[in-house]
Amino acid sequence: MAVAESAGPQSAAAPSPFTPIADYAFLSDCHSGALVAPDGTIDWLCVPRFDAPSVFGSLLDRQAGGFRLGPYGFNVPAARRYEPGTNVLVTTWHVPGGWVEVRDGLTIGPRRGPDTITPHTRPPADDDAGHVLARTVTCLDGAVEIELLCEPVFDYGRDTPEWRTEDGGHVADATAGELTVRLRTDMALGVEGGRVRARHTLRAGERLFCALSWAEELAGPASADEAEAQLTATALFWRTWLDRARPIDHRWREPIERAALTIKGLTYMPTGALVAALTTSLPETPGGERNWDYRYAWMRDATFTLRALHWLNLDWEADEFMQFVADLEPDADGALQIMYGIDGRRDLTESTRDDLSGYAGARPVRIGNGAFDQRQNDVYGAVLDSILLHTRRSQRLPRRLWPIVESQAACATKVWREPDQGIWEARGAPQHYVSSKLMGWVALDRAAKLAEIGGEEQKRREWQATADEIRADILEHGTSSRGVLRQHYGTDALDASTLLAALFGFLPADDPVLRATVVAIADELTEDGFVLRYRTEETDDGLSGKEGTFLICSFWLVSALAEIGQLQRARDLMERLLRVASPLGLYAEEFDTATGRHLGNFPQAFSHLALLEAAARIILAERLDEYKD
Repeated sequence: MAVAESAGPQSAAAPSPFTPIADYAFLSDCHSGALVAPDGTIDWLCVPRFDAPSVFGSLLDRQAGGFRLGPYGFNVPAARRYEPGTNVLVTTWHVPGGWVEVRDGLTIGPRRGPDTITPHTRPPADDDAGHVLARTVTCLDGAVEIELLCEPVFDYGRDTPEWRTEDGGHVADATAGELTVRLRTDMALGVEGGRVRARHTLRAGERLFCALSWAEELAGPASADEAEAQLTATALFWRTWLDRARPIDHRWREPIERAALTIKGLTYMPTGALVAALTTSLPETPGGERNWDYRYAWMRDATFTLRALHWLNLDWEADEFMQFVADLEPDADGALQIMYGIDGRRDLTESTRDDLSGYAGARPVRIGNGAFDQRQNDVYGAVLDSILLHTRRSQRLPRRLWPIVESQAACATKVWREPDQGIWEARGAPQHYVSSKLMGWVALDRAAKLAEIGGEEQKRREWQATADEIRADILEHGTSSRGVLRQHYGTDALDASTLLAALFGFLPADDPVLRATVVAIADELTEDGFVLRYRTEETDDGLSGKEGTFLICSFWLVSALAEIGQLQRARDLMERLLRVASPLGLYAEEFDTATGRHLGNFPQAFSHLALLEAAARIILAERLDEYKD
């Protein structure tokens, strides 16, 4: 007789109709992105841009729309991979009767004029999005019956569109409100309620296509040859872009290049903004409430973005991002918000979609992010460190950035003594978080260096004096009796954000407080060797439930261990982190060590940025070792 399982927290590996987060493939045209499940279904697509309402939303509710292309009656492919150096997906199927290969991509190709769908505020490049999802199927051997099933449900599953077919059933338009998408295919389509379907047996050497368009005049490929040509042009775009990056002749070249392609894929080309992740409301706690909308641009990501892009010699993207920052509208006191919309908008008011089930029952599903108007005092340091990095790289301080230096230094000077919500956007009571004070020190230290570059000696002395005052305050009040940096002034609890002391040069590498902090986090704030942000039972973050380990924090620990000279320990952790990447080399926000599952929004920009920084620090240390006697 079966024994009932005892009630307890939901497992990330519980049987579920929802695809494991790490099993998704990520497609991008640098305007929007899609997630493709292993069975060939597009479970997430927002058009025409990253933060638009979803057209396919079965990622968050199995009734919220999807778009499948694959062998009829079979859900598990033989293999999936990206074409090397690209974000074009190839899925190979082996079923009774034959083999087929599916090629998927959000198309990018030579620019044909101004983009009226998502207009640019940055100078347009030679290539731009086609606003088309193109899919082709080639039969490699035998005969295989292919199914097409397209069921869009607009506005996060709220609006079922009306279909209208033409061209003998090979073109179908789905319309709800002001949005229309067009499906073209060489298969014969039939409308069934709110969806269209097609089935066709493909034989060896034959090929078919389908393409979903939201482009101007709903333009798109009209044949399998045209679809294949657009996918080939898309692959060429990605490879050409990657060719401009620093060549990394190292054993970690593949994950470094995949991380770079992911960061580029999360960049909104029209403005230069970087979305924190493609998705909203993928849970940090299985079945829990820690579900957030990450389709916005965080100022906190700024400095890590600049570090990664400049290390890879991707200076154009770095400059685009800095111009996005320069265009942002500050608050009344001159401070920049902690996050903005990818178009620069300030109001990201949060709402919940209570009609959606949430991923594997994790609710609420949130649209918008209520933390946008929180006071987080680390933002000034992130912005000013970014400007210093960019200034040193370009050998000049752009005139339009100096007012930002002055305003952010003034804001940091004014607020560094005040409590805030901290780097993790806690929804509990404000505290004197050490990482916020530390980033206040970064703000004034970098402002002083920028003033020196600009010949502003009086401001340099003034800002440096404040930086010295902040450092002294942290060392007096933010250090526990055992010489370890605290989470905040009112506790001895650990927090992974204090690893930033190593990454930003707050203390020298041989300083006993820095070394003790890094080792304490490595030994005491980990699960199976992977780093937690903090222990939820010790932290008032205003939420319930336990978190997984945070991948960015584990990569930060790699960087910190390398900084204090524990290079082999850093390598060991880096190798473990690289081995828990998704099957396609991607990372979500968190990793559940108990189940080996990824948690949180996906793919997560911060995780990939931290990977690049950790790899860079180890590679630099290894290269320097090569020149030692």
